[in-house]
This record gives sequence, structure tokens and C-alpha cells, in this order.
Amino acid sequence: MNNPRLAGRYAKSLIDLATEQKQVDAVYADMKWLHKICKSNPDFVNMLRSPVIKPAAKGNIIESITKERVSALSSAFIQLLVRKNREPNLPEIATNYIDQFNTLRNIHKVKITTAEPITEALKDAIMANVTATAKVGQTFEIETQVNNELIGGFLLETSGTLVDASILRDLKDIQKQFNNNDYLHRLR
Repeated sequence: MNNPRLAGRYAKSLIDLATEQKQVDAVYADMKWLHKICKSNPDFVNMLRSPVIKPAAKGNIIESITKERVSALSSAFIQLLVRKNREPNLPEIATNYIDQFNTLRNIHKVKITTAEPITEALKDAIMANVTATAKVGQTFEIETQVNNELIGGFLLETSGTLVDASILRDLKDIQKQFNNNDYLHRLR
């Protein structure tokens, strides 16, 4: 059901309409909320993609969830998706809208993964280095994640770039050197 071109086109249409009606920020908040629901509730996504549940029933479920929580424009857009039988693509459309909004506002995502929950001081120090190398006018949206397998250090992902400063990577590099016997010929 994943159709990135369709999702991109619907998201582009929604952002154009929201721009025309000066509701870009309100619709962005709605799409962030829908994205959060889709990520945290797989049953909701399964309901959207189920061929067994009739579109009218899906529309009623979606309306009961979003009633008085989303703007009128977002609600009308979701109803349009249901009428056109495109509700299975709602999670991708919401993600695409967020990405297009970030591009429009020059917002870049930064994902910091650490072995332990990150402190605000450390997050500020890392972001100071990121913003020092950034272009003028760029802003950043920070997402943090905890991965115990890293042992220590951090992973930093932004704009398709990954900085791996983790102990796990260092240990894997050492293991690779031992497995390749890189230093064996130097001992002779």
C-alpha cells in the first residue's frame, strides 16, 4: 500500500491549499498529531489499510478520533481521502506533509541516539556544534532516541549524514582489525 508518489502529490496539494488559506501551521500541527497516532497505534494503521472494513466505517472511526482535535481544513481533507478510497495512504501523506513543511520552513531534522537518556546540557553541546556548521537561516528539529547496544557515545543523523561516535563502532573496528590480522605482517 506504500505509494510515495501518491502521498507526495496529496501532501503537496494539501500544503498548497493550506498556504492559500493561511493555515499551514494549523495543518502542520494536525499532521504531526496524526503521524504520532499512526506511529504509536499500529491497530489504527491496520484499520486504515484493511480491505475488510468498508470506507464509510473507516470514515466514521477516523471522524470519531479526529473530531474537535484537527482543523476544519484537515478534517475536510481526511474526508476527501475517505471518499476517494485513499485513507490507507493517510500515514504516508501525513509524513510527506511534515517533510514538505520542513523543506518550506528550512527546518532540518537531527536525530541523536545515545546509550543512556541524554541530558539537556549534552544535547545543547552537540547542537552547538551542529549549528556552528549550519548555513544561515537553518533551524533544527531534534529527536532523541536511546539504544543500549551503543554502550556509550552517540549517533548523530542529519540531512543524510551519519556521525557514528559510539563505543560499539570502535569495538567493531577493533574486532575487524583482529579478524583481518592487519598487524601480523608488521611483527615479522
